Amino acid sequence: MKKDILFTVSSYFRDDMNIMAYRFGKGEKTCAVVGALRGDEVQQLYVCARLVAFLREVEKAGGIQPGKSVMVVPTAIGASMNEGSRLWEPENMDINRRFPGDLTGSTTERIAGALLERLKHYRYGVQLTSFYQPGSFIPHVRMMDTGRQNPELGCEFGLPYVYVRAPRNYDQTTLNYAWQLCGTQAYSLYAGKTREIDEAAADQTLRAIVRFLNSRGVIRSETAPGHPSTIITNADMISVSATSAGLLRRIKFAGAHVRRGEQLAFIINPCDGSVREVLKAPVTGMLFFMQDGPFITEHSPVFQVLAGA
Repeated sequence: MKKDILFTVSSYFRDDMNIMAYRFGKGEKTCAVVGALRGDEVQQLYVCARLVAFLREVEKAGGIQPGKSVMVVPTAIGASMNEGSRLWEPENMDINRRFPGDLTGSTTERIAGALLERLKHYRYGVQLTSFYQPGSFIPHVRMMDTGRQNPELGCEFGLPYVYVRAPRNYDQTTLNYAWQLCGTQAYSLYAGKTREIDEAAADQTLRAIVRFLNSRGVIRSETAPGHPSTIITNADMISVSATSAGLLRRIKFAGAHVRRGEQLAFIINPCDGSVREVLKAPVTGMLFFMQDGPFITEHSPVFQVLAGA
């Protein structure tokens, strides 16, 4: 294992922030794995830490294939992680909305630009990321529809679903989108929780990455077989939004199979306890995403239902 400083962010008021990477093997730039780009992505950081520990043992045992290399970047936003802030504090900006970056721009643009410069020559890219809303997903592989994506290759992670998402304007400034345009086969893994550690989801995500590295001939390591993957798109997903604001009391959770018309949650008046709204399943399917904050605002999505699952 080699530990590198990818780049350094200078500071007038505290020690410089170094963005660290851990490299395994020698030869072609085969696969890069990126963890937390937001300061609350604790689960993503944790999975990367476990991956570094795992690959260190694999390398000691001679399990990195000759001519292949893997790089792991656990986080690019260390200062904000110290403060538990999702955004880059000095600018109040989301680094995963600043790609492809600008080496002469603002701090977040320089971080994004420098990171992409070091990542763009890798054949495969894996990003552990989170949704813009707090919540829980069914672990899955996701990629942007850039015309360059390869969802069939995403099935090699062995997760139940590979989600090809039509990008909106703001999605075109994410690492996944920019990485694909650089010629890398890029995949985003949603690893369950964000702000807290979910051991079961972390295990599943780590096994998925190991399974992919095995399949691509990067490492030799035993791992359990994965799921046969189903490729899904935006057309398969139905959003359930609240028309009222209030306390959110869920009675169904991510992964549950529901029937059309089945009750999912109640929106409660936070002052008198009355029920303002009952959220029901619009279709029969599986709850793919669940918002898990205690409050909900008007017109905010609470669930995403994978129709027919």
